[in-house]
Amino acid sequence: MTQHQQSITPLRQRMIEDMNMRKLSPKTQSCYIRAVKKLTLFLDHSPDTATAEELRCFQLHLVNSGVSSITVNATITGLKFFFEITLDRWDVLRKMSTVPVPRKLPVVLSQEEVTRLIAAAGNLKYKAALSIAYGAGLRISEVVSLKVGDIDSKRMTLRVEQGKGRKDRYAMLSPVLLETLRAWWSEGRAQGKLLEGGWLFPGQNPVNPMSSRQLSRACLAIAATAELDKRVTMHSLRHSYATHLLEQKVDIRVIQVLLGHSKIQTTCRYTQVATNLLHEVVSPLDRLSPPS
Repeated sequence: MTQHQQSITPLRQRMIEDMNMRKLSPKTQSCYIRAVKKLTLFLDHSPDTATAEELRCFQLHLVNSGVSSITVNATITGLKFFFEITLDRWDVLRKMSTVPVPRKLPVVLSQEEVTRLIAAAGNLKYKAALSIAYGAGLRISEVVSLKVGDIDSKRMTLRVEQGKGRKDRYAMLSPVLLETLRAWWSEGRAQGKLLEGGWLFPGQNPVNPMSSRQLSRACLAIAATAELDKRVTMHSLRHSYATHLLEQKVDIRVIQVLLGHSKIQTTCRYTQVATNLLHEVVSPLDRLSPPS
């Protein structure tokens, strides 16, 4: 038995088993465990004996500490699993409640800004990664999880395995994107970075994929080089992909499928940032007859 296994308490082990039974993703499990750790530090005693009033005070502590609404809700979700599933103490959460999350419009780049961003990439590896995020609308986790075998040049598709919600889907592969990927393939193979059937974007050790953090940092650095005055992330490219498709009058349900959204409402928010659509609308003010 390793030292790490010895340090796990029976309570935490039971929670891990409960999460494994439900096949929760490693990321979700880490978030849930982190929530219980936060509560334990606040209480200074075992969390399984927490009272409803202590949990109320804990949420008040989070809010007063300036924690974001998203973090508050994520913490409550983790505690909900811990108390309801692991401890079977449903009533103890009665004084906790989720909080509203402000809905902000996504950052969208113009086509000229996307061109500048991709051109500013220092090497073909990052140029290809940025091109996939924009040209196929992939999430950063989906980009780094791509394998060489996921590229189907005959059907002009990219296979996305186990994207958000553990769903497989196909993304579009444009001719321009295919040429970029072929250029990266040739260079990567020549440098010994791309293994046969391996990751499309390997890390320092080709056996492992490049991490989302590494790609995210690279994107920020490239955006600074491109001198863009917007806060650009990899997800900004996905937002821009969806918005530009909408402005090209692609059916919103087709965009929903391409993005892998479960609900059409999620896709519909891009109608709020598709400025070309706004420009086509004639204001009722402009239709008023001039005064006689």
